[in-house]
Amino acid sequence: MIRRTILRHAQVAKQRPVIQPSRAASIIHSPYRRTPSASLPPWLSLRYYSAAAPEAESTNDPAQPSPDAQAEEDPIKKELEAKNREIIDLKDRYLRSVAEFRNLQDRTKRDIQSARDFAIQKFATDLIESVDNLDRALTTVPASKLAPQSSDPDKPAEENTYNKDLANLYDGLKMTETILMGTLKKHGLERFDPSEGGGQPFNPNLHEATFQTKVEGKEDGHVFMTQQKGFTLNGRVLRAAKVGVVKNS
Repeated sequence: MIRRTILRHAQVAKQRPVIQPSRAASIIHSPYRRTPSASLPPWLSLRYYSAAAPEAESTNDPAQPSPDAQAEEDPIKKELEAKNREIIDLKDRYLRSVAEFRNLQDRTKRDIQSARDFAIQKFATDLIESVDNLDRALTTVPASKLAPQSSDPDKPAEENTYNKDLANLYDGLKMTETILMGTLKKHGLERFDPSEGGGQPFNPNLHEATFQTKVEGKEDGHVFMTQQKGFTLNGRVLRAAKVGVVKNS
């Protein structure tokens, strides 16, 4: 029985592969030798085919710029960005200067035009008093003394009050007033009467109400009488007209 056991162990030993010591050492200590993975242990095949080596190679790629080269490019980029910002700032200042200059031109034109339009304002204010006196002189002459009466024997002689000299004087003053008002209108000074044309609605920008009263046949808030005529100089009210306003309610 002992003999059978010895023979069985001998047959098993013959069937096992024999690995030479030098070849086993080369397999274990040479990871760069390409050997089929089926004949290597699992831990050795994983070590041989790992991606650590390619990554190390990729980090040393000469095509990529080095950190020193990037550090050299940064100052140039910063300088370019600074110049761009400076250009934008200068352009903004230029546009603002142009806009301010145009605004100054417009203001200067308006000031010059205003000075031309209202240069005679003080003179016109003093002159309208003389115009008022001339208008009062014309309104004080009754109409009965300006036109000849019909020769009717039934009427008394006192009613025939026509005065030829007074009529001629009135006509001369009327012509003087017409010429004076035409001259003043050329320079922008105009006179207005709110009671003309049946009475205008009261306008606080043009009229000054001195009193209110009831008037038959007139609407409330309308001017029915002018105590003093108003004047405007180039559209600006130089003196408001003093008027009486209707108030029926």
